[in-house]
Amino acid sequence: MDDGPARGPAGHLAPRGVVDLRGRAGRDVTLSYPPDAAVVVAGLPGSGKSTLLRAWSSAAPVVDPRATRTSYEARLPGWLPYAVYRPWARLGHLRRLRARIRGGGPLLVHDCGSRPWMRRWLAHTARRAGRPLHMVVLDVGPREALLGQHARRRVTSRRVFGVHRRGLSRLLARVERDGLPAAAGIGSLVLFDSGMRSRVTGVRFGRDTD
Repeated sequence: MDDGPARGPAGHLAPRGVVDLRGRAGRDVTLSYPPDAAVVVAGLPGSGKSTLLRAWSSAAPVVDPRATRTSYEARLPGWLPYAVYRPWARLGHLRRLRARIRGGGPLLVHDCGSRPWMRRWLAHTARRAGRPLHMVVLDVGPREALLGQHARRRVTSRRVFGVHRRGLSRLLARVERDGLPAAAGIGSLVLFDSGMRSRVTGVRFGRDTD
């Protein structure tokens, strides 16, 4: 399944196609992307996406749906349930994300990666903006993801977690079976597990990674 990533300077990896780092031994790795790339960081709720994005945020702006939700919460009465205004918050996130993709410079995107329509929308939006789109998936498994949710005190409902779990499982099964289809509009997909999470130490964007 590994399509043979392009090797840059020592410890730097410029992904192409599917790159499976799960269970790998060896040195730390920095992922290298073109200067205008949008990189989606995906995984189950609780897998550690937010922690990873905080560590990478010095390399590029981060678009996180929670930021949009927080801005809505700040403007609306505290007694109003999120379920009431969830559709508007999601629409606001998509508008913000589209604007950032259409803008210049590198971008990091927080998303579970489990929804086919969202992957298609990201690929379409990036293609229209002339941006390369790449994806990173933290494959940590449901048990570890649930423990991560409780540790961070951000627990997703069983229904929502189940939807993301099934969607991500289907994506990984298809990628493991068929690789990354060119029609998907995603230039690379990097897979790593909890053992590699601390060893994928950073991300960089630059012209020498094209």
